[in-house]
Amino acid sequence: MHISSRWRSALLTAGLSAVLTLGLAAVASASAEAATPTPAAPAAPAKAAPKPTIVLVHGAWADASSWSGEVDRLQRDGYVVRAIDNPLRGLSSDSQEVKDFLSTVKGPIVLVGHSYGGAVITNAAAGNPNVKALVYVDAAAPDVGETNGQLSGKTSALSANPATLFDSGPYAGAPTGAVQYYLKENIFLHNFAPDLPASTARELWATQRPAATAAFDTPSAAAAWKTIPSWYVIGMSDQIITPQSELFMAHRAHSHILEVSGGSHLTLISHPVQVTNQILAAARSVH
Repeated sequence: MHISSRWRSALLTAGLSAVLTLGLAAVASASAEAATPTPAAPAAPAKAAPKPTIVLVHGAWADASSWSGEVDRLQRDGYVVRAIDNPLRGLSSDSQEVKDFLSTVKGPIVLVGHSYGGAVITNAAAGNPNVKALVYVDAAAPDVGETNGQLSGKTSALSANPATLFDSGPYAGAPTGAVQYYLKENIFLHNFAPDLPASTARELWATQRPAATAAFDTPSAAAAWKTIPSWYVIGMSDQIITPQSELFMAHRAHSHILEVSGGSHLTLISHPVQVTNQILAAARSVH
Protein backbone atom coordinates (compact mmCIF):
# COMPACT_ATOMS: atom_id res chain seq x y z
CA MET A 1 0.00 0.00 0.00
CA HIS A 2 1.31 3.39 -0.93
CA ILE A 3 1.56 5.88 1.97
CA SER A 4 2.17 9.45 1.12
CA SER A 5 5.16 11.20 2.48
CA ARG A 6 2.85 13.43 4.49
CA TRP A 7 1.31 10.41 6.29
CA ARG A 8 4.70 8.78 6.80
CA SER A 9 5.88 11.95 8.54
CA ALA A 10 2.79 12.04 10.76
CA LEU A 11 3.16 8.38 11.80
CA LEU A 12 6.85 8.83 12.53
CA THR A 13 6.13 11.84 14.71
CA ALA A 14 3.42 9.96 16.61
CA GLY A 15 5.72 6.99 17.24
CA LEU A 16 8.51 9.13 18.52
CA SER A 17 6.06 10.92 20.81
CA ALA A 18 4.82 7.60 22.26
CA VAL A 19 8.33 6.35 22.87
CA LEU A 20 9.28 9.60 24.52
CA THR A 21 6.18 9.46 26.75
CA LEU A 22 6.91 5.89 27.82
CA GLY A 23 10.53 6.74 28.54
CA LEU A 24 9.62 9.72 30.69
CA ALA A 25 7.08 7.62 32.61
CA ALA A 26 9.72 4.97 33.33
CA VAL A 27 12.16 7.60 34.55
CA ALA A 28 9.49 9.14 36.79
CA SER A 29 8.61 5.73 38.23
CA ALA A 30 12.25 4.94 38.98
CA SER A 31 12.71 8.35 40.62
CA ALA A 32 9.63 7.81 42.77
CA GLU A 33 10.93 4.41 43.92
CA ALA A 34 14.30 5.90 44.75
CA ALA A 35 12.64 8.71 46.74
CA THR A 36 10.52 6.31 48.81
CA PRO A 37 12.42 5.60 52.07
CA THR A 38 13.16 2.00 52.91
CA PRO A 39 11.14 0.96 56.01
CA ALA A 40 13.36 0.93 59.11
CA ALA A 41 13.94 -2.37 60.85
CA PRO A 42 11.89 -2.71 64.05
CA ALA A 43 13.76 -1.23 67.02
CA ALA A 44 15.01 -3.72 69.56
CA PRO A 45 13.00 -3.52 72.81
CA ALA A 46 14.70 -1.40 75.47
CA LYS A 47 16.54 -3.51 78.00
CA ALA A 48 14.89 -3.25 81.39
CA ALA A 49 17.04 -1.81 84.16
CA PRO A 50 18.12 -4.46 86.66
CA LYS A 51 16.14 -4.55 89.89
CA PRO A 52 18.17 -3.37 92.86
CA THR A 53 19.28 -5.77 95.56
CA ILE A 54 17.54 -4.89 98.83
CA VAL A 55 19.74 -5.17 101.91
CA LEU A 56 18.00 -5.11 105.31
CA VAL A 57 19.86 -4.22 108.53
CA HIS A 58 18.16 -4.92 111.87
CA GLY A 59 18.46 -2.84 115.00
CA ALA A 60 19.26 -3.36 118.67
CA TRP A 61 17.50 -6.09 120.70
CA ALA A 62 16.48 -7.85 117.47
CA ASP A 63 17.93 -10.01 114.71
CA ALA A 64 17.55 -10.57 110.97
CA SER A 65 14.32 -12.53 111.45
CA SER A 66 12.62 -9.20 112.27
CA TRP A 67 12.37 -8.69 108.51
CA SER A 68 10.52 -11.94 107.74
CA GLY A 69 7.32 -10.23 106.59
CA GLU A 70 9.19 -7.87 104.29
CA VAL A 71 11.47 -10.57 102.86
CA ASP A 72 8.51 -12.74 101.87
CA ARG A 73 6.73 -9.98 99.92
CA LEU A 74 9.89 -8.59 98.31
CA GLN A 75 10.97 -12.02 97.10
CA ARG A 76 7.52 -12.65 95.65
CA ASP A 77 7.90 -9.37 93.78
CA GLY A 78 11.10 -10.65 92.20
CA TYR A 79 13.75 -8.85 94.26
CA VAL A 80 16.98 -10.29 95.57
CA VAL A 81 16.82 -9.61 99.32
CA ARG A 82 19.49 -10.01 101.98
CA ALA A 83 18.65 -9.57 105.67
CA ILE A 84 22.13 -9.51 107.15
CA ASP A 85 23.61 -9.76 110.62
CA ASN A 86 24.26 -6.55 112.54
CA PRO A 87 26.75 -7.41 115.31
CA LEU A 88 25.51 -4.66 117.70
CA ARG A 89 29.03 -4.20 119.07
CA GLY A 90 29.62 -0.55 118.15
CA LEU A 91 28.73 1.94 115.44
CA SER A 92 32.17 2.03 113.80
CA SER A 93 32.75 -1.72 113.61
CA ASP A 94 29.11 -2.56 112.77
CA SER A 95 29.11 -0.02 109.93
CA GLN A 96 32.35 -1.41 108.56
CA GLU A 97 30.95 -4.93 108.60
CA VAL A 98 27.90 -3.84 106.62
CA LYS A 99 30.08 -1.76 104.28
CA ASP A 100 32.23 -4.84 103.59
CA PHE A 101 29.13 -6.86 102.75
CA LEU A 102 27.83 -4.16 100.40
CA SER A 103 31.11 -4.30 98.47
CA THR A 104 30.24 -7.87 97.44
CA VAL A 105 26.88 -6.89 95.92
CA LYS A 106 26.86 -6.18 92.19
CA GLY A 107 24.53 -3.55 90.75
CA PRO A 108 22.23 -1.06 92.46
CA ILE A 109 21.34 -1.40 96.14
CA VAL A 110 18.47 -0.20 98.32
CA LEU A 111 19.77 -0.16 101.89
CA VAL A 112 17.24 -0.39 104.73
CA GLY A 113 17.85 0.07 108.45
CA HIS A 114 15.62 -0.38 111.50
CA SER A 115 16.21 1.51 114.75
CA TYR A 116 19.96 1.55 115.49
CA GLY A 117 20.38 -0.05 112.06
CA GLY A 118 19.54 3.39 110.64
CA ALA A 119 22.73 4.81 112.14
CA VAL A 120 24.63 1.84 110.71
CA ILE A 121 23.36 2.32 107.14
CA THR A 122 24.02 6.06 107.39
CA ASN A 123 27.70 5.22 107.76
CA ALA A 124 27.93 2.02 105.72
CA ALA A 125 26.50 3.61 102.54
CA ALA A 126 28.98 6.49 102.48
CA GLY A 127 31.25 6.31 99.45
CA ASN A 128 29.46 3.38 97.80
CA PRO A 129 28.04 4.54 94.43
CA ASN A 130 25.89 1.40 94.15
CA VAL A 131 23.68 2.46 97.06
CA LYS A 132 20.87 4.32 95.29
CA ALA A 133 18.32 4.69 98.11
CA LEU A 134 18.16 4.57 101.89
CA VAL A 135 15.09 3.51 103.88
CA TYR A 136 14.79 4.29 107.59
CA VAL A 137 12.26 2.28 109.61
CA ASP A 138 11.61 3.71 113.10
CA ALA A 139 15.27 4.58 112.88
CA ALA A 140 18.01 7.02 113.72
CA ALA A 141 19.58 8.98 110.87
CA PRO A 142 22.47 10.82 112.54
CA ASP A 143 24.48 13.68 111.17
CA VAL A 144 28.25 13.64 111.47
CA GLY A 145 29.20 13.84 115.14
CA GLU A 146 25.80 12.80 116.50
CA THR A 147 25.35 9.60 118.48
CA ASN A 148 22.49 7.16 118.23
CA GLY A 149 21.66 7.77 121.90
CA GLN A 150 21.23 11.51 121.35
CA LEU A 151 18.45 10.97 118.82
CA SER A 152 15.91 8.97 120.84
CA GLY A 153 13.95 12.09 121.78
CA LYS A 154 13.19 13.85 125.05
CA THR A 155 10.17 11.69 125.89
CA SER A 156 11.73 8.35 124.87
CA ALA A 157 11.31 5.48 127.30
CA LEU A 158 15.08 5.08 127.05
CA SER A 159 15.61 8.39 128.87
CA ALA A 160 14.81 6.70 132.19
CA ASN A 161 17.41 5.36 134.61
CA PRO A 162 19.34 2.59 132.78
CA ALA A 163 18.98 0.32 135.80
CA THR A 164 15.21 0.31 135.25
CA LEU A 165 15.54 -0.37 131.53
CA PHE A 166 18.28 -2.95 131.06
CA ASP A 167 19.92 -6.06 132.35
CA SER A 168 23.61 -5.54 131.68
CA GLY A 169 26.73 -7.65 131.60
CA PRO A 170 30.25 -7.95 130.17
CA TYR A 171 31.14 -9.42 126.80
CA ALA A 172 34.29 -10.80 125.23
CA GLY A 173 36.63 -8.16 123.83
CA ALA A 174 34.72 -5.26 125.35
CA PRO A 175 36.64 -1.99 125.82
CA THR A 176 37.26 -0.97 129.42
CA GLY A 177 34.01 0.06 131.05
CA ALA A 178 31.80 -1.13 128.20
CA VAL A 179 28.89 -3.49 128.81
CA GLN A 180 26.08 -4.96 126.78
CA TYR A 181 22.40 -4.34 127.43
CA TYR A 182 19.33 -6.58 127.30
CA LEU A 183 15.94 -4.87 127.53
CA LYS A 184 13.98 -5.84 130.62
CA GLU A 185 10.83 -7.80 129.90
CA ASN A 186 8.35 -5.14 131.01
CA ILE A 187 10.09 -2.48 128.90
CA PHE A 188 10.13 -4.77 125.88
CA LEU A 189 6.43 -5.63 126.16
CA HIS A 190 5.04 -2.21 127.11
CA ASN A 191 7.41 0.23 125.36
CA PHE A 192 9.29 -1.63 122.63
CA ALA A 193 6.52 -3.82 121.19
CA PRO A 194 3.17 -2.67 122.63
CA ASP A 195 1.24 -3.19 119.36
CA LEU A 196 2.16 -6.88 119.09
CA PRO A 197 0.28 -9.76 120.75
CA ALA A 198 1.75 -10.34 124.21
CA SER A 199 2.77 -13.90 123.32
CA THR A 200 4.70 -12.64 120.27
CA ALA A 201 6.34 -9.86 122.27
CA ARG A 202 7.45 -12.32 124.97
CA GLU A 203 8.99 -14.59 122.36
CA LEU A 204 10.88 -11.66 120.83
CA TRP A 205 12.03 -10.55 124.28
CA ALA A 206 13.33 -14.05 125.02
CA THR A 207 15.29 -14.21 121.75
CA GLN A 208 16.60 -10.61 121.68
CA ARG A 209 20.25 -9.96 120.94
CA PRO A 210 22.07 -7.64 123.34
CA ALA A 211 23.53 -4.32 122.21
CA ALA A 212 26.82 -2.92 123.45
CA THR A 213 27.02 0.57 124.89
CA ALA A 214 29.35 1.54 122.01
CA ALA A 215 26.37 1.20 119.69
CA PHE A 216 24.75 4.19 121.37
CA ASP A 217 27.60 6.52 122.35
CA THR A 218 29.87 6.45 119.27
CA PRO A 219 29.62 9.61 117.11
CA SER A 220 28.59 9.08 113.51
CA ALA A 221 31.45 9.48 111.02
CA ALA A 222 29.23 10.02 107.96
CA ALA A 223 25.77 11.18 106.89
CA ALA A 224 24.96 9.32 103.66
CA TRP A 225 21.43 10.75 103.59
CA LYS A 226 22.92 14.08 102.51
CA THR A 227 23.72 12.68 99.06
CA ILE A 228 21.50 9.58 98.71
CA PRO A 229 17.69 9.83 98.38
CA SER A 230 15.88 8.49 101.42
CA TRP A 231 12.51 7.16 102.57
CA TYR A 232 11.24 7.05 106.17
CA VAL A 233 8.69 4.91 108.01
CA ILE A 234 7.55 6.43 111.31
CA GLY A 235 5.47 4.50 113.82
CA MET A 236 3.43 7.31 115.30
CA SER A 237 3.22 5.55 118.69
CA ASP A 238 6.95 4.74 118.86
CA GLN A 239 8.17 5.07 122.46
CA ILE A 240 11.83 4.21 121.80
CA ILE A 241 12.73 6.78 119.13
CA THR A 242 9.93 9.32 119.37
CA PRO A 243 7.92 10.33 116.28
CA GLN A 244 8.96 13.94 116.90
CA SER A 245 12.64 13.00 116.71
CA GLU A 246 12.11 10.84 113.63
CA LEU A 247 10.14 13.57 111.87
CA PHE A 248 12.96 16.00 112.57
CA MET A 249 15.50 13.62 111.05
CA ALA A 250 13.25 12.77 108.10
CA HIS A 251 12.62 16.41 107.22
CA ARG A 252 16.31 17.19 107.63
CA ALA A 253 17.14 14.46 105.14
CA HIS A 254 14.32 15.53 102.75
CA SER A 255 12.98 11.98 103.01
CA HIS A 256 9.75 10.60 101.58
CA ILE A 257 7.76 10.03 104.77
CA LEU A 258 5.19 7.36 105.63
CA GLU A 259 3.47 7.74 109.00
CA VAL A 260 1.98 4.55 110.44
CA SER A 261 -0.88 5.34 112.80
CA GLY A 262 -0.57 3.36 116.03
CA GLY A 263 2.75 1.85 114.97
CA SER A 264 5.23 1.03 117.72
CA HIS A 265 9.00 0.79 117.45
CA LEU A 266 8.47 -2.55 115.71
CA THR A 267 6.35 -1.54 112.71
CA LEU A 268 8.51 -3.86 110.60
CA ILE A 269 6.80 -6.73 112.48
CA SER A 270 3.40 -5.23 113.32
CA HIS A 271 2.84 -3.45 109.98
CA PRO A 272 4.94 -5.30 107.39
CA VAL A 273 2.69 -4.33 104.46
CA GLN A 274 3.17 -0.60 105.01
CA VAL A 275 6.89 -0.99 105.61
CA THR A 276 7.29 -3.13 102.49
CA ASN A 277 5.35 -0.61 100.41
CA GLN A 278 7.80 2.10 101.42
CA ILE A 279 10.77 -0.13 100.57
CA LEU A 280 9.19 -0.85 97.18
CA ALA A 281 8.70 2.88 96.57
CA ALA A 282 12.42 3.35 97.09
CA ALA A 283 13.28 0.36 94.91
CA ARG A 284 11.06 1.55 92.04
CA SER A 285 12.81 4.92 92.04
CA VAL A 286 16.04 3.21 90.95
CA HIS A 287 16.54 3.36 87.18
